[in-house]
Amino acid sequence: MAGQIPSQFIDELLSRIDVVDIVDARVPLKKSGKNLSACCPFHNEKTPSFTVSREKQFYHCFGCGAHGSAISFLMEYDQLSFPESIHELADSVGMKVPTTHSAAPVQNQQSLYDLLGKVSQYYVHQLQNHAQKGDFNQYIQQRGLSTEIVERFQIGMAPDGWDNVLRTFGGDPASQAQLDKTGMLSHNDSGKTYDRFRNRLMFPIHDRRGRIVGFGGRVLDDSLEGGGPKYLNSPETPIFHKSNELYGLYHARQQNRKLTQIIIVEGYMDVVALAEQGINHAVATLGTATTPDHLRQLIRTAPDIVFCFDGDRAGREAAWRAAENALPLLGGNYQLRFLFLPDGEDPDSMVRQEGADAFLARVDTALPFSDFFFNTLESRVDCNSLDGRARLIEITKPYLQHVPASSYRDMLEQRLADTAKTNLTQLKSRLTPPLAAQTRAPSPMGQKKNQTLSPLRIAITILLQHPDLASQLEQAGEPLLIATLERPGIAVLIALLESLATSPQLNTAALVERWRDTPSEQHIHHLAYASLSFAGEELLGELIGCLNQLQQQAKQQRHGLLSDKPFNTLTDAEKQELKDFK
Repeated sequence: MAGQIPSQFIDELLSRIDVVDIVDARVPLKKSGKNLSACCPFHNEKTPSFTVSREKQFYHCFGCGAHGSAISFLMEYDQLSFPESIHELADSVGMKVPTTHSAAPVQNQQSLYDLLGKVSQYYVHQLQNHAQKGDFNQYIQQRGLSTEIVERFQIGMAPDGWDNVLRTFGGDPASQAQLDKTGMLSHNDSGKTYDRFRNRLMFPIHDRRGRIVGFGGRVLDDSLEGGGPKYLNSPETPIFHKSNELYGLYHARQQNRKLTQIIIVEGYMDVVALAEQGINHAVATLGTATTPDHLRQLIRTAPDIVFCFDGDRAGREAAWRAAENALPLLGGNYQLRFLFLPDGEDPDSMVRQEGADAFLARVDTALPFSDFFFNTLESRVDCNSLDGRARLIEITKPYLQHVPASSYRDMLEQRLADTAKTNLTQLKSRLTPPLAAQTRAPSPMGQKKNQTLSPLRIAITILLQHPDLASQLEQAGEPLLIATLERPGIAVLIALLESLATSPQLNTAALVERWRDTPSEQHIHHLAYASLSFAGEELLGELIGCLNQLQQQAKQQRHGLLSDKPFNTLTDAEKQELKDFK
């Protein structure tokens, strides 16, 4: 269980709120059998595959795999942290979160957001009033930015000087410590503290909820004294993580009721310059490669993701890193494409030269992922020779292993077979099973029959989905004996049985929450929505039968262990145990 909030409080909270109400307030639901459904809010789809179960207090999307309790939904949809979600739900039902160490981080984080909001206002005020404003406003005009765009993105200026922010917001040790936590201060080797951002045009970085979490600062010219960077970003802080945040995503969502495309560019000025020309769906990474976390956010926001890079070597290398990170996410109802600009050009310069229509026409010609992927790999070998084609298969194999099993993966394999001039069946025999297939969730449509599943897996699934049955398990054998079995997942089963023995009122959502931030979390989530081919009265009999099978397996394991020992080393009790074994 994540955080320091007592599990008993979370259990009580989840028993008093209804996940249907939480979801329906944000995504209108319609009745669909015994559950409710909607088009998934986390990825683009035309046919609803997102279901919410009032019985389980759980949601699940059979399209993109999103799932969880009301807590998870707030974390994903409203972009709240775990403690923030708990506080939000508790407030909705009039509960007070226990005062523990977990309350402090929530309050501390809010104070950091508030502080950065004030610093941003300070930077905006300086751009309007500081004696140095002329140089900055002249630069803004040279870059062709209007007052409307400057105000929309809350662009400001950090005046020259070592301690403007420090003096304004760090008047006492506690305030200075807060500034330090937000990354607004730097320290040199001699212990001197000073402003991180000085004499720079300032771009506040907003999270998906519109809160300022950091800044990017740009010098006015490229003549950098002391070799400093042209762009300087906030460091990692408790509220700012570069691998999660995208500059401009909040603004893109504000400007577009429903995003159908997102263009990923490399810098703040690219995002702002495109917005100036009416292209309001560009975002930028923050001095880092496009990460899997970035991609998950993007594919749940729009169905068409276009990476826009410079056409030089550095741009193509950055594109390849993005492609590698995208491999485990391929195959959904979205497309990834790559656009390379002429050498020496970037989106800012291109859109100012040729205008929005011509730039968007370029975007329309972006390479599909598969073309970029194979063009890049084929450039490393000679596909006109047998040896080169064999080499192509070998260098492509490790990449394909990370692509989830899907029709898209099948088509990638078919293209590789065609290019290598080999038979698809032979090719597949040389490709090891994909990593994703080894951990793939049970089929949502129930194609696999339960009899192909292990008794352990079935028992865990039944207990997760029907926790009320645990109270009828007096005849199901000894959990302590089952606990001796050396099987992956036994610890999960025992923990479920113990939890339900002490708290029989727990529902599916509360049980799943107990595995948050543990290695078994994703597996538990999958089983909570796995299909079972029996129902009603069959469930209890099946559960008891599975537990009895596990008990027999434990006895056999124990018998084998004792049988392997030299007889003269056995205790009297162990000898009797062997004699009694049936």
